Amino acid sequence: MFRTDGRSNDSARPIKITPSFLVFPEGSALIEVGMTKVICTASVENRVPIWMRGQGNGWITAEYGMLPGSTLTRSSRGAESGRPNGRTFEIQRLIGRSMRSIVNMRDLGERTITIDCDVIQADGGTRTAAITGSYVALYEAFLHLVKVGSLSSIPLINSVAAISVGIVDGEKVLDLCYSEDSQADVDCNVVMTDSWDLVEIQGTAEGKPFSVAAMNELVKLAEKGIQQQFQAQNNAIDSLGR
Repeated sequence: MFRTDGRSNDSARPIKITPSFLVFPEGSALIEVGMTKVICTASVENRVPIWMRGQGNGWITAEYGMLPGSTLTRSSRGAESGRPNGRTFEIQRLIGRSMRSIVNMRDLGERTITIDCDVIQADGGTRTAAITGSYVALYEAFLHLVKVGSLSSIPLINSVAAISVGIVDGEKVLDLCYSEDSQADVDCNVVMTDSWDLVEIQGTAEGKPFSVAAMNELVKLAEKGIQQQFQAQNNAIDSLGR
């Protein structure tokens, strides 16, 4: 199979994560995966939702959006319809679940961390890039809380990252760009921890169903790409001075 950017089927796109990308949030990162670019921020509030008060646990939630100029044709803002569309709501929940899966909420205490992911350029894999970038923003927010004495240690259990895999023209490929994603026979998003445990798999057959064996092969392919994501995260975090 010929890929538009010349990659082999098992090659991921170049990834770069720039931490401390913004001045005001406790944590932030710009993640660039090929031509896809997402700004991720982590903002801390010393309160939790009303239904969690008094339990001693923290909470992490997420919001996601695409700037109007991030796609080939203008994407409308969620505010124009009054609320996020179904796709946006699904992605927000996925990001929130992914971050909560690797944090000790008791050690966080009664605080809420809101992850905001703003896609400034979209060429496929925006939700997976948002997860990988959000981890760095979240780490920086925790590091800030430790430095100011609000936490005694960073309450992370694992790191988490995500990547897409799929079947295009009958071949299994890693890290789909938009042109591949738009014509894929199977499209999957895989979220994993650095213990190689699965947080979530979102897999869809666009036409013909696919086998469990094919799904297992796609997950193994995702592992290779996620290893690259972890390395990029570690490089970004190292620059913060852990």
